[in-house]
Amino acid sequence: MNNKKNIVIKLGTTSIIENDILNVDFIDSLAINIKTLKSLGINTLIVTSGAVQLGANELNLKTRPTNLKSLQVASSLGQIELINSYKNIFNKHGLKVGQVLMSKNVLEDRSQFVNTTEALNELINQDIIPVINENDIVATEELKFGDNDRLSAIVAIITKADRLIIVTDQEGLFNSDPAFSNEARKIDYIEYDSEELTNLIDKSSSGGGMGGFSTKIMAAQMAGFSGIPTQIISWNNDVLVEVLNEKKIGTFIKPSIKKVKLKKLWIAYGLQVTGKIIIDDGAVDAINSDASLLSIGIKQILNDFDVDEGVEIFDQRDKIVAKGLSRLSSREISKESNEIVIHKDNLLIL
Repeated sequence: MNNKKNIVIKLGTTSIIENDILNVDFIDSLAINIKTLKSLGINTLIVTSGAVQLGANELNLKTRPTNLKSLQVASSLGQIELINSYKNIFNKHGLKVGQVLMSKNVLEDRSQFVNTTEALNELINQDIIPVINENDIVATEELKFGDNDRLSAIVAIITKADRLIIVTDQEGLFNSDPAFSNEARKIDYIEYDSEELTNLIDKSSSGGGMGGFSTKIMAAQMAGFSGIPTQIISWNNDVLVEVLNEKKIGTFIKPSIKKVKLKKLWIAYGLQVTGKIIIDDGAVDAINSDASLLSIGIKQILNDFDVDEGVEIFDQRDKIVAKGLSRLSSREISKESNEIVIHKDNLLIL
């Protein structure tokens, strides 16, 4: 088993692409940084954008495609150039890369979630750097992660990364858009669950990709909930070492101090919800004290569900308090029997 630290680096279109072509100098600098990290005992996983723009170039398109089918065609073409460039440049520095294409349904299916986790960990164990991108060619609008920001958070979560680093063309997060405000101030440090961070989502604006800063913030919140810190930075040739040496750089987003088990992270981000129930205050107190949800605490079933289906749990003030995997179907629930509806091991408190 590999006991080295893992970090996930997310690279956006504005980093990978310069003047509409692949920025090979950037990828070379990235490889040099990663080789240095490797010598320090740190594994790196890369989540990369850029395939769509490279494919658009090959199709002689003047602008990035906007409809799904055109995006898929461009991504299919561009992915070849993108991964080959990573392979050729990293090989020059004695580094091996492996391509991984992921779609959102790896989260929704528990077995795919586990298999993807094991595959990424095996690549790391064999000293291969995973280069990960969304599998656009099979994705529908409903299945897309929303650029690669949230995908990078998922990768960080399932590989139990020590840090998520998001590289952008800005120095970090700002309290307002620096493109439109001279008074915009960079935020050096912020809590993942702070109201200030949530409020920044609506203020963010997009760059050359699809995500903009709103999805970067959402990724940081996902990672933070899972106990993983996020750092949003701009690139320089020594930046990764500077980050790991705790140099004050970019925006550091502090995570929760609680460590969440991988199955409960799947419940949080992968489990598809079918059912909805309302529970009484006594049941809320019980599950917050690490107890299972019993049928006696259920006040109302709003949406029916079967065994092993996802259920959202609300209090009597219509506030969501938990999410879990049901042990019984809604038809089987009876207050007289007082059975376990959702076991505490399959229950995530929100």
